[in-house]
Amino acid sequence: MLPVDYDDVTQARERVYQYLRPTLLNEWPLLRQRLGFRYLLKHENHQPTGAFKVRGGINLVSRLPAEQKQRGIISCTTGNHGQSLAYAARQFGVGCTLVVPEHNNPGKLQAMRALGAELIEHGKDFDEAKLYCEKLTQERGLRYVHSANEPMLIAGVGTMADEIFDEEPAPDAVIVPIGLGSGICGTAVVAAKRNPGTQVIGVQSAGAPAVTESYRTGKIVRYDSLDTIAEGLATRVPAEMTLDIMRRLVSDIVLVTDEEIRQAMAWLLETTHNLAEPAGAAATAAAWKLRDSFKGKTVVGVLSGGNCDLRLLADVC
Repeated sequence: MLPVDYDDVTQARERVYQYLRPTLLNEWPLLRQRLGFRYLLKHENHQPTGAFKVRGGINLVSRLPAEQKQRGIISCTTGNHGQSLAYAARQFGVGCTLVVPEHNNPGKLQAMRALGAELIEHGKDFDEAKLYCEKLTQERGLRYVHSANEPMLIAGVGTMADEIFDEEPAPDAVIVPIGLGSGICGTAVVAAKRNPGTQVIGVQSAGAPAVTESYRTGKIVRYDSLDTIAEGLATRVPAEMTLDIMRRLVSDIVLVTDEEIRQAMAWLLETTHNLAEPAGAAATAAAWKLRDSFKGKTVVGVLSGGNCDLRLLADVC
């Protein structure tokens, strides 16, 4: 039995839509011409935090017991998960502490602070920051919110996929970027209920393939270091809950290079006038990589976030 089912997603919609509106699902003619098949973008970059994760934050924080709301929450993040929790915590008057890696995307740091979160910078990457976050959780007695192993987060972000199927009931495939997998797991749960014939395909960076290799081998694969511009995909160790769901429901995972991600970012800016962060452009990079197999099909790519580190734009434009 899965930790999240479709009923959890439908219940989450009631809570999420008190604070958020459905996002745009759009087909851009110039992008379709470039790819060579019908391709629609799910614009989660249009969320108030610039990324899909805010759906999960709203769903989870709204359902916390009063005692946990009073104590406050803590989590580790490279930015979008943190903005999600900070946004939700502000709505419900909950204290929010976030541990972030050193030298993180400065725009995301500013956004989290602006939403009222306390930021603690520690470690070279997400996984080092996560270890420190877990230590602080014990010291401060806060409610730790894992960025993936949380059924309420997965159900909340699953509302994104429910909107896709509301507008496009039977796409041949939906491509979703994978950091630790909450987005693709929510999507896969919804697809299994609403149109089991839809392939749910994940995409990771070739420089951060731990989840992909764990998914393919059936064993937990860990990396000591990563090499990718996509901080939203840069995880060295998979999460147990989401990995299990992916093994059961996800059709495949594709790896894309940083150069392919940069190319997709440029195409999205040129053909849709939307700025995508590297993780947000990964689905389009995967669509290009799989273009021969998608001829004559309808594919949805999740533009998961638009919180791009502006220092990258010189390499993209």
